[in-house]
Amino acid sequence: MSRRDSRYGRYAGGDPLAPPVDLAEALDAIGEDVMAGYSPERAMAEVLRRGTQGQRGLDDLARQVAQRRQDLLRRHDLDGTMREVRELLDHAVLEERKQLARDLDDDARFAEMRIESLPSSPAAAVSELGDYAWRSPQAREDFERIKDLLGREMLDQRFAGMKQALENATEQDREAVAEMLTDLNALLDAHRRGEDTEQQFREFMDKHGEFFPEDPQDVDELIDALAARSAAAQRMLNSMTPEQREELMALSASAFGSPALQEALGQLDANLQALRPGEDWDGAEQFGGDQGLGLGDGTGVLQELADLDALGEQLSQAYPGARMSDIDLNKLERHLGQDAAVDARTLTDLERALRDSGALKRGTDGTLRLSPKAIRQLGRSLLRDVAQRMSGRQGARDVRRAGAAGEMSGATREWEYGDTEPWDVTRTITNAVVRTVSAGDDARNGVRLDIRDVEVSETEARTQAAVALLVDTSFSMAMDGRWVPMKRTALALHTLIQSRFRGDHLQLIGFGPYAEVMDIDELTALDAKWAKGTNLHHALLLARRHFRKHPNAQPVLLIVTDGEPTSHLEADGQLFFTYPPSPRTVAFTVKALDDVGRFGAQTTFFRLGEDPGLARFIEQMARRVDGRVVAPELEDLGVAVVDSYLGSRSGSSSYDNGSAYGGSYGGWFGGRGFWVDE
Repeated sequence: MSRRDSRYGRYAGGDPLAPPVDLAEALDAIGEDVMAGYSPERAMAEVLRRGTQGQRGLDDLARQVAQRRQDLLRRHDLDGTMREVRELLDHAVLEERKQLARDLDDDARFAEMRIESLPSSPAAAVSELGDYAWRSPQAREDFERIKDLLGREMLDQRFAGMKQALENATEQDREAVAEMLTDLNALLDAHRRGEDTEQQFREFMDKHGEFFPEDPQDVDELIDALAARSAAAQRMLNSMTPEQREELMALSASAFGSPALQEALGQLDANLQALRPGEDWDGAEQFGGDQGLGLGDGTGVLQELADLDALGEQLSQAYPGARMSDIDLNKLERHLGQDAAVDARTLTDLERALRDSGALKRGTDGTLRLSPKAIRQLGRSLLRDVAQRMSGRQGARDVRRAGAAGEMSGATREWEYGDTEPWDVTRTITNAVVRTVSAGDDARNGVRLDIRDVEVSETEARTQAAVALLVDTSFSMAMDGRWVPMKRTALALHTLIQSRFRGDHLQLIGFGPYAEVMDIDELTALDAKWAKGTNLHHALLLARRHFRKHPNAQPVLLIVTDGEPTSHLEADGQLFFTYPPSPRTVAFTVKALDDVGRFGAQTTFFRLGEDPGLARFIEQMARRVDGRVVAPELEDLGVAVVDSYLGSRSGSSSYDNGSAYGGSYGGWFGGRGFWVDE
């Protein structure tokens, strides 16, 4: 039996027990934004930005990034190294004074005079004491620690962790660092000249790899890591006051007791700046805290600030071609913690799932639209909302029967595509058993259902309906906040008919200056445009044509509008517009309604707004065709339209707001319930 080595490491895929992303909620939110006029891409971006229920969005993560950045600037200042130098210098001078006070020779008095006349600048004082013969062993040790500190801090600026690594370094360790810098500059010089440095890089890493825990795999990775750190060190210098910067540059010459380190690091910075000019070498930050940072730690903070800036840009997703996969999850976890990384990973999974789910499709004009699958999902959600609102009304009752079927006739027949009648279970199972035995198998071992086995119960023929939903698409609908409720209503009705009354024929007609027949995806994606005119006349002409195509179906006319008709089509097809409404436009509209009324269409007007002129006009129009007027609140528009449609199929309606013609309507549902599958 062969053995296979197993390697274990930290799981990097987030919480393995976390529930899958909730596409349904995200699709609902995207659909709502699309109906409000957003492009699908922008709608998806808005969902990711806001987040979903129980899931933080990009805005929350970006706020956390900004807060972290602000905390760093408020907490720290850049005087840490200078403070440490001052403390060591003050302690060295104090110990030397104590020793000199005990010494009684003349040289001690001259030394005291030199100590007392030291300049106030720490850099100048350190330079002045460079050749001083210390009498106190403790003072000498403190002064040497200053030079050692400066060397380690300067190295720590370019190589993270070097300050701690060289804390108790020997002369041999320092020589190894100097040799590494010499070889590194030689490697970078060769790379700048365009030479093939692959072999040189491998030899360099074999010799000095201990200085680079990042384990770069090629010279470019090495340069990237070094340049990011070096640029942060330069930004730290830029962020200092001129006095701090001058002091530090003067002290640098004393690092490790020799200017050689400063020269090598200067050459390194020049090489890196030439190789990576795109790094931010000129930036600066304004620190306002009191927690001093040394050169190495300060450089680390400047690097963290740069990382936070990059994360902020990634989380904004505001640049062209932005994708959630751009977010550096490792940096996010390093700076904000695991929870933030898990949230970002979940949002990334959500974006990927939305794109892979087929929720968006690209139309013939190249624009993205909601796919039929997404529209069905949104429609089901809207229909559930309508059903809940209807069942929540006073006197409501939930009648769980699908409205597509009539009364059972007692006969059965083979199932055909599109059938919504219930299965005859007994006949279906019997067919499966007979087929299994006929094939020579033993039915006692179980049977498998085949689509050929299924039989459905026949029902008595029911009346089909030809439904024309006329929706006002004039600018006033969008201006007064009725645009989205109108679209929600159309989509809910479309979903109901497609899922429960498939034999009915629905036509969606939008009317602004002109009227046009629209597919549901066109209406859903329709953006509000400034266009004068409410051409109900043209919409009624299209509705009449729809009814003519279905002479054996019950015509149902549903009209949603918030304004009187202000335009109509002349006999030659030319558009006529005037405001206030012209008697000629009213006459054309009334005649078109009378023509539709001759088909026996059950007509309902849904009046939006409180315009008295519109109310009078609608009431008079409804009387002419024995129709109804409903003036619902915007949030109840979908309920009113769906209920009116259901009422037209059963001969009654239950929606009543006190403005109905053609009978009294009381008792929600009136026995005509429907239910929506989850």
